[in-house]
Amino acid sequence: MMATVLVQIGLVTAWLAVVGGAAEGLRRTANLDTEVTRKIVHIGAGHVILLAWWLHTPAWMGIAASVVFSGVALLSYRLPILPGINGVGRNSLGTFFYAISIGVLTAIFWPLWLPQYAAIGILVMTWGDGLAALIGQNFGRHPYKVLGNQKSWEGSLTMALASFLVCLLVLGATAGFTTGAVWGTALVVAIASTLLETLSFYGLDNLTVPLGSAALAYGLMGWMG
Repeated sequence: MMATVLVQIGLVTAWLAVVGGAAEGLRRTANLDTEVTRKIVHIGAGHVILLAWWLHTPAWMGIAASVVFSGVALLSYRLPILPGINGVGRNSLGTFFYAISIGVLTAIFWPLWLPQYAAIGILVMTWGDGLAALIGQNFGRHPYKVLGNQKSWEGSLTMALASFLVCLLVLGATAGFTTGAVWGTALVVAIASTLLETLSFYGLDNLTVPLGSAALAYGLMGWMG
């Protein structure tokens, strides 16, 4: 039992090390903007939820990892611990909320034996929010503001499309692509997650998007399916 747990911890740690190392290497060698490397880590790190699902890691491990990385994230705002992800004094708690969301979703859906909903929440955040930021910042030509929060139509559409595809693929793999509830749920989750991302400030979307997406997917599938 202990050997299995150690192997799981080792694989998850190795994956995070590869993602972080690749991002830092690109930042130094390719002279990439810090925001680009941050999103590379944002997207890559989120896939630990799939690794945990595949390895059947126990819930306590995901919760413990969430607590540890939440603490590291908070320290990184004061100390140069994660230079490629957080800048000292950065006016956003996104990385902290990211770690918290993984722990919360693991605590909720792992005991229910429904890891697919935790995966939906995290992957909607990683791919949707990550790609929306990259597309919006680099190709956004049609900006708009909501409560003083500036976004672009290009970024928001990317968020909606990525969220739809993530939800469709995860639910389709577990419930079947021919189920009408799967397509309907994916569409509603895409719209809701885009609204949550648009209305969130100070990195709070890293909490509202995954929790909202997972809860909505779970509720809709139970209601329709």
